Amino acid sequence: MGHLPTDPVRSALMKRVRQSGTPAELVVAKVCHSLGLSYRRNVCSLPGSPDLANKKGRWAIFVNGCYWHHHTGCMRATVPTRNKAFWTEKFRANRRRDAAKIRQLRAAGYRVVLVWECEVADEARLRSRLAQICAKRVS
Repeated sequence: MGHLPTDPVRSALMKRVRQSGTPAELVVAKVCHSLGLSYRRNVCSLPGSPDLANKKGRWAIFVNGCYWHHHTGCMRATVPTRNKAFWTEKFRANRRRDAAKIRQLRAAGYRVVLVWECEVADEARLRSRLAQICAKRVS
């Protein structure tokens, strides 16, 4: 189909990227814990397997990597120059899938928070955003 061969070094690097337990996810979990939120990690029974979720409280948090989920306007959301058409479509499909899973969760009555990897650097701002879940928590 006209794809350029994959660079083996790049391929090995991409295979090492974690899907769960990322540094950003760990920061969000720590903030949630400090706010007194109880949660489960990587809840496979919910659409999109949210990184953190509480079924009783009906909330879910996705911690998205800026690169893989292509965070609009973020400097981390680059497109590789090699095989650009493939990557552009891959990122587009990731975003479509993410949006569909969020819609499904909201239709089921869940509050959904999307945290981008670049947002975890400002822990105070993240804390205030996640505290909104606390305020709306179901007892």
